Amino acid sequence: MTPTAARAEPRPKILIYGENYAPEMIGVGRFTGEIGSYLSELGYRVVAVTAPPHYPGWRVIPPFHAWRYASEVRDGVKVLRCPIALRTEMRGVWRLIAPLSFAVTSAPVALWQIIRFRPDIVLCVEPTLFVAPVGLLGRFFGARALLHVQDLEIDAAFAVGHLKGGLLKRLIFGVESWLLRRFDGLITISGQMRKRLIAKGVAADRIGIVRNWVDLAKIKPLDGTNSFRSELGLSAADFVVLYAGNVGAKQALEVVLDAARKLSGKPHVHFVIAGDGPEKQRLQRDYGDLRSIHFLPLQPEARLCELLNLADLHVLPQSQGAADLVLPSKLGGMLASGKPVLVTADRGTELYEVLEGTCILVPAGDSAAMATEIDHLVSDNAHPALGDGRHLAKLFARDSCLNQFRAYLDPPRA
Repeated sequence: MTPTAARAEPRPKILIYGENYAPEMIGVGRFTGEIGSYLSELGYRVVAVTAPPHYPGWRVIPPFHAWRYASEVRDGVKVLRCPIALRTEMRGVWRLIAPLSFAVTSAPVALWQIIRFRPDIVLCVEPTLFVAPVGLLGRFFGARALLHVQDLEIDAAFAVGHLKGGLLKRLIFGVESWLLRRFDGLITISGQMRKRLIAKGVAADRIGIVRNWVDLAKIKPLDGTNSFRSELGLSAADFVVLYAGNVGAKQALEVVLDAARKLSGKPHVHFVIAGDGPEKQRLQRDYGDLRSIHFLPLQPEARLCELLNLADLHVLPQSQGAADLVLPSKLGGMLASGKPVLVTADRGTELYEVLEGTCILVPAGDSAAMATEIDHLVSDNAHPALGDGRHLAKLFARDSCLNQFRAYLDPPRA
C-alpha cells in the first residue's frame, strides 16, 4: 500500500511512549523514530513521548537538554521530550535510575496525552518497561495497549550483573509478568524472545515478530577508495576488523580486544571500534598499549555505508547468556555491506541458527577461537563458513518489516 492510497482511508491516532527516539542514530531510538515517521507518512496521527536523545553515549545531544521539557515536530510526528537523569559513569544502579527518572517525569505528559489526544493505540517500547503502568492506563480510555519488546531488559540486567539477588529477581520477574500480561498485544524482534515472553505468561497468540530492519538501498557494497582508511593511516593491504555500534556491557567487547592482543604480532591486522557508550573510556585505557586498535566516534548516518565498507571483517560479540535476550540491530547493516561477519553465539541460540552457514561463529567469550578464525581468514582470504550475507540481509529489508509492523497495529478480527 502506498502512502498516497493510505491517506484516503481513515487511520487511527497512536501514542508512542518510550525512552528512545530519533535523532538517535543507533539502537531502539532509531527504529522507534522510523516507526513514527513511517506511520505519519501513511496518514496516522502520531504523538511520541520520549526523552532527549542520549544513546549510546548516555550524554544528551545538543541542542537538547537533559532536564528540560520540550516539544518539536519531527517527520510529521509531534515529539514531546521529558527530562532524564544521567551521569558520566552509567553503570550499576544508574542504569536503572535513568529510565526510572524518565518514567517519573514523563508520566504526567503521557497521561495527559491519553486523556486529551485520545489515541486509538498506545504503543509502549521496552526498554523501558517502567513506562508500562502509565501506558496501560490508555485501556481505560478506549485505547489498545501494545508493547514493542526490543530488549528483555530485566533478563539482560541480571545476565550482565547490573542486578543481583534471588529474592529481588523473583520479585521483579513477578511484577514484569503481571505487566506483560496486561497488554493487548506484544511485538518482539526474534523467535527466541517470543518464547521467553510466553514463558513469562503471555499468551502465544498475542505476540508477533518483526525483525529490526536495514535499508538495503542505503547500506550496500561499495567499490573504490575508503576515506576511513586514509583517516586512520591504513592502506588497502591492511586487514580491518570492525565493530560499529554501542560500546556497553552487553557487547562484551573485551573478547574482540583480547583477540587483538593475541594477534598483535601481525602488524597488518587492525581492529577498529566505532561508536560510543559507557564502557568506551575503560576499554581505551585497558587496551591503549595496542597500536593495532583504533577508536572512532559514533559516525553520522551519511557516512554509515562507507564505515561499514571499511571492514574486511565485521565482528558482532555478545556477552554470555545475552544472545537470546536481544537480537542485535546492527546485524542487518553488517550483512547488507556484503562483508564477512564473525559472531559470538553459542550453539542452540537463535542467533546461531539464523547465521549458521552465512557467518563465522565462535562461542561467546572465547577470544582464542576468535583470534584463530580471524587469522584463518587473513591467511587464506576465504573461510568455509561464509555464505552470502547480502542475501540473508533481505530478511531484514526495511519496507517489508515496517509493513509487517503496521499490520500488527490493526485490531484483531472478530
